[in-house]
Amino acid sequence: MKAMIILNPSSGKEKANDYAEKIDETLREQYDDIDIRKTEKEGDAAAFATEACVALYDAVIAMGGDGTINEVINGLAEQAHRPALGIIPLGTINDFARALNIPLEPYEAISILDEQNLRSVDIGKINENYFANVIAVGAIAEASYSVSPELKTRLGSLAYFMEGAKSFLSAETIDVSAEHESGTWEGQTFLLLAALTNSVGGFEDLAPEANVNDGKLHVFMIKKMSVPKIATLIPSLLKGELEESEEVEYFCTSFLNVSSDKRHVVNIDGEEGEPLPFNAKVLPSHLEIFVQGNNK
Repeated sequence: MKAMIILNPSSGKEKANDYAEKIDETLREQYDDIDIRKTEKEGDAAAFATEACVALYDAVIAMGGDGTINEVINGLAEQAHRPALGIIPLGTINDFARALNIPLEPYEAISILDEQNLRSVDIGKINENYFANVIAVGAIAEASYSVSPELKTRLGSLAYFMEGAKSFLSAETIDVSAEHESGTWEGQTFLLLAALTNSVGGFEDLAPEANVNDGKLHVFMIKKMSVPKIATLIPSLLKGELEESEEVEYFCTSFLNVSSDKRHVVNIDGEEGEPLPFNAKVLPSHLEIFVQGNNK
């Protein structure tokens, strides 16, 4: 059996190599060959993951933040052979790991690889790219790009929350048309957010009904509102009751096609993606992920 470790050396600070050695040690009983690949530039993680598919590796272990995990998933998605995926979270937010109850402490996350316990997980496809967690459109989503790495390191998910709160006060709504399995939603929104999992931006209850393999996108349309209304929305966000707000339209769908008359860029798994329009769909139970034994 063969395993590949894909490591982003810029994550995890100086301990990244120590983590890789610990993974190698943990996997030795189950795997005869273990290769370590270190990323040097954007696209490397996806290329390594695709190489592992073509060469029929049995497992790929991804070490890094949500950006690295997204790349690895893009390399694995829709390949004829897809190795089991292990996730060692080394980023600031680590939404996908949170949704799967993978420990955020790296050594604890490494320890679950020894259990060889797998869970089937949905991923999303947006145009010709793939995502693990969330897609979003609107000035609030775009505000996340202005969060500096230093601020993310210091404040974590609070940094995104602060930028989002500021943009709420100044953002303009956008006109969108969103086709889904129950019809079409048309109107003005501050933010269109479609989540595959319950954890978005480090808030683990933003979409509490979302399950990692329910075959659905959980879509929130946050409508135009006054400053007092914004103030009432924030507690709903923190308590996981966003869908109950009068200012929010919520629905579930297996696909989502979104267009607008103006140019708006889609946020994909927290990173700047491509401009509208987009066609998105769920690929049900598409990947097998190493999880803790009690997490089915």
